[in-house]
Amino acid sequence: MEKNIIVTGGTKGIGRAIINSFANEGFNIITCSRSNEDLLKLKKELESLHPEIKVFVQPADLSQKNEVLKFIDFINKSVLHVDILVNNTGFFIPGQIANETEGTLEKMIETNLYSAYNLSRGVLPHMIKEKKGYIFNICSTASITAYTNGGSYCISKFALYGMTKVLREELKPFNIRVTSVLPGATLTESWVGVDLPVERFIKPEDIAESILSAYKLSDRTVVEEILIRPQLGDL
Repeated sequence: MEKNIIVTGGTKGIGRAIINSFANEGFNIITCSRSNEDLLKLKKELESLHPEIKVFVQPADLSQKNEVLKFIDFINKSVLHVDILVNNTGFFIPGQIANETEGTLEKMIETNLYSAYNLSRGVLPHMIKEKKGYIFNICSTASITAYTNGGSYCISKFALYGMTKVLREELKPFNIRVTSVLPGATLTESWVGVDLPVERFIKPEDIAESILSAYKLSDRTVVEEILIRPQLGDL
């Protein structure tokens, strides 16, 4: 049977690295991002490298619930079942609760929490019916450690971490595994312009390989959390 993985925010950074790792394993890819141009470029590259797999792409702003629902409809029309869902969509606005721009919390929650909540709800009926599947939520070290200038980002990532724990408990009876992935500073476009050596950052490919390794364990076992930091510590 064909294997299918959904990765949100799949054109860059951690999402792209995850897609590359699972495409190498023969998974069909379903992904979305805000840029249709980036999605079409990704699709062309993957299908050239892996002619044996199918690549389904859909432009979507998952901070908007109606766009999540459209993406769920796209998924249902594209594949018959989902093996893995990776909720990767998210972004960061630095600031402090006392002085960050009005509306920052709402933007962070809509993108970093609600997107994962609504997409999981859309995909789970299939997994529950088949009594198999895997959900990885890309949280952050900010999910467990508050820091100055983290503001609403920390709040949203704490919430996503909590939601992941709830899902883990709810889905045990259905043989659906759930993992919180908590990366520290990772070398993505979010850090462009920062005057730090690359050695201070995690490679996105390392996160992807950690997720792939967790998935490959037997159904009797689940890695509940993947906490991964730069070797020299947090920034």
